[in-house]
Order: sequence, then C-alpha cells, then structure tokens
Amino acid sequence: MQISGSALIGQRSVAGEPAFHAINPVNGALLEPAFARTSTQDVALACELAAQAFDTYRETSLEQRATFLERIAARIVELGDTLVERCVAETGLPRARIEGERGRTVGQLKLFADVVRAGDFLGLRIDPAQPERKPAPRVDLRMRQIALGPVAVFGASNFPLAFSVAGGDTASALAAGCPVVVKAHPAHPGTSELVGRAIQQAVRDCALPEGTFSLVFDDGIGAGVALVEHPHIKAVGFTGSRAGGTALMQIAARRPEPIPVYAEMSSINPVLLLPHALAARADAIGQSFAASLTLGTGQFCTNPGLILAIDGPDLQRFIDSAAAALETLPATTMLTAGIHRAYQRGVESMQGQPDVLQAGVGAAPRENGVNAGRGALFVTDAAVFAQQPALHEEIFGPASLVVRCPDANALHAIVEQLEGQLTVALHLDEADHDLARALLPTLERRAGRVLVNGFGTGVEVGHAMVHGGPFPATSDGRSTSVGSLAITRFLRPVSYQDMPDALLPAALRDGNPLALRRSLDGVPA
Repeated sequence: MQISGSALIGQRSVAGEPAFHAINPVNGALLEPAFARTSTQDVALACELAAQAFDTYRETSLEQRATFLERIAARIVELGDTLVERCVAETGLPRARIEGERGRTVGQLKLFADVVRAGDFLGLRIDPAQPERKPAPRVDLRMRQIALGPVAVFGASNFPLAFSVAGGDTASALAAGCPVVVKAHPAHPGTSELVGRAIQQAVRDCALPEGTFSLVFDDGIGAGVALVEHPHIKAVGFTGSRAGGTALMQIAARRPEPIPVYAEMSSINPVLLLPHALAARADAIGQSFAASLTLGTGQFCTNPGLILAIDGPDLQRFIDSAAAALETLPATTMLTAGIHRAYQRGVESMQGQPDVLQAGVGAAPRENGVNAGRGALFVTDAAVFAQQPALHEEIFGPASLVVRCPDANALHAIVEQLEGQLTVALHLDEADHDLARALLPTLERRAGRVLVNGFGTGVEVGHAMVHGGPFPATSDGRSTSVGSLAITRFLRPVSYQDMPDALLPAALRDGNPLALRRSLDGVPA
C-alpha cells in the first residue's frame, strides 16, 4: 500500500498543498511523502459525513459492528512489514516494540468485538407497567444505552498504533456505535495513513456508511480546533500533554453545546517503598526500577517519575542500586525532537533546583543519535518537595525523583499533597500491611490504579483495567481509556415510557428477541 500524504474524508482521498514531512528521529532525515494540512472545509465535510452516517451506523446489528471491528484488525495485520517499517522510521522505536504494539492494537479491537457481541454495554433495564399499583399505577419503563454521536480522536505521540488512528479511543467509540474522525499525530503521519486506509477498506468491506470513519492531518492546531468546535462532534478522545488536553477542554466548554473531552494528560505515578520490603530487597527493587524507568526511553504515561520512602540505610541501598543500574543503560532515541528538547529542559531544571541532588545518570547512546534521552535519577527530602511545586511536575522521559521522608506520617502527608495520578505502586511485604492499609484510602483518592510490587508501565487490556485517574491524570476521573469499560465514555442512557412493543428497539422488546442479558425490576433476567 502506497502512502500518498492525503486526508481520508469518508471514502475519499483528499490531497492538498504539501506542507510537512515526518522526520526520522534517529537521524533527522525527512521522510517522503509530504503531507497536506487538512483544510477547515474538509474537516467540516468529514464531520458532516459522520453526522449523516450516525443514525445508520449506531443501529447496525451487534454482529455487524463486531465483524467490522474484527475486519479492521485483519486489515491492519495485512499491512505487514509496510506498516512496521514505516512506524519504525517515524518513531525510532525498535521493531519488536512496534510488532508488540500492533498486537495490542489488534487485540483491543477484538476485545471490543467480543464486548459488542455480548451486548452488556447496552445496560438493558425493564420496569414493567403495574396498572393495579396503589395509590398510583406504574408506567412501563425500558432503558438502553445509545451512542453519543460522532467522536473526534487525537492520535498520541508515544503510541503510534495502540493510542492513535485505530487505538483504544477509536475502537471503543466505534464499538459504542459512534462514527469517528481522527486527527493524526504529525510525528507519524505515514503510519497514520496506512492504518487509516485499513479502516477505510474495512468500512467498504462491511458496506457501512461512508462517514463512519475519516482521517485528517495537520502539523499545527487548525484542524484540531476546527474538529472540536464543529457542532456535529459530540465527544473527544485525547492522549497527550496537560497543555494540549486543557486547551481542548476549554474549546469544548466554549461551544454553544459543550461536549465531554476524555483527555489523558499528566501523571508522575508515585512508587511507595514500604520499610520491610525495602529492608528485604532494596537492591533488587532498585534494579527493576531502573529498567522500568528507561523502558521506551521513559515515554510512557505510566512511567515511575516519583519514589517515596522513609529515609535510612535501606533507602540509600535502593538509590545506590538504581543509580548503578541506570549507568549501564544507554540512552535511546526519543520520539521527536520536540519531546527530546522538552526532556532536556526538564532535566536541566531539576539539576538547577536547590537541595536536589543528582544521584545517577544513564550511559551515553551506543550510536550517535540526534534525539537520545539519557536516564536521570534525583534525590531530595520531604520538606523540600512539599515546598517546591515544580518538583511535582511530570518530566516526560526517563527521569525520576526520590523523596526521603523522615517517617510514615511524612510519607502519608506527601501522598496527600499529590495531584491525581494514573497509577500508584506499593512495594511491600506482609509486615508492611498495616502501613499499606492506612495509606490505601488516600491512594484510592489519588489514582485510578493501585498496584503492588511492580511498576505501572505495563497496562493490561482487559475488563478490569482502569487507565485513568483524578485530574490532571485525566480530565474525567470517572472514566478509563484502556479496557472494555472505555466504551461507556461514548454512550448515554435513553428511557422509553409506555412505548408500543413494535416501536421499541429490538433489544427491549417483549420476548427478548436478541437474547441479551437484561434486568427486570432490577433483577437479572
């Protein structure tokens, strides 16, 4: 499949004036072809086509919709090495990482196909009429969840497949019955076009309305702003910086009809090293922490950017072990020159903070690279951390800060100060359970996922996963962008009162013709 540099507006390829290229972050080379910035008129056309498709697409049968998701997955696999090689060139990520991410992308599409077939996401409820009820009869009430409307999805820089054109936001929105217009990330437009064409072909394969999917491009903000402002767009999915996410939230809130923005933005993912675990295995924890910190050059939203522990010899053993391990791990290529510059500024800012010491630094890159990010480990104490808000900010990359706490009360106080997080990790032994139990209520208020004896960098795609958290981890801490629960972001409830059976949606009719799970007077039936 050839990359053309064209936007995909429904089933059309829309060319324009060449404006920007993808750049290989390893060597700075421009990658052909050039891409055009999608005009506001073409963005509007994509939104109009999505609106035209909505009522038809949202009422496709569950089997049709599930088959569509599986067809997208199959078409992505069919791209083969063409997709993998382009993605490697645009991101600098190793082939194994891209192949793994492709597997995750395909897997979550299949997961949502299973969710759609099961039909539980419809939330079917029936309260039958009780005409003889005293003192007043009860009406017949039936409820289902319906699709919210066309959804705008913004591709992420750090996951060119799993959080981009066919990623979790797109998969869950399509599963809910929402047409999708994706704004591709400018760092990997070729990868985005290839995946977009796979979805476009799947739309044709399944004879779905043209506007079920569109893909637009821009290396600036014009297309994205036009997309969020368009009245046909009813929700937004975004993964990226806090500045970008809050800007989209403000645009969406200013609309005559405000819409929800589900933005995953900023998290430092604290790791709490409890005393008995630290005494038993400080060295091993330090080594595994260094590996987690530098995984993917630290460019995961769940990267462990903060370590909290009670001060003492065991904590020093952890610091020494982590620093020694970090010194053996060579710098690797960051995703873009802009991300690399921001990381360097963050590290330099930390180095300039009073009462913050640099305890370790990663090795130089094995080969000369223009955007190589070296690991960095810093140490401060609880009093300094509490008084310096800048130390609480995310440095996107392989940098982390250890905070020495004088006692358990100070540790707890620091956790209380933290902003919302995607993850919090506890390293503990059985003898630490009382302290962990005391911390858990605060940790639950601070994070969407609390994990034990690990690091948050592995995000399982399943039914019980929460990849979300209180602001600023996400714009809406009631939601998740990973796992089957992500579909609920793009649904809303509708109740039908005394509706004739022939007019009801099939899922709510007497006799349950679709054989779906429903509740009757609040009892599963």
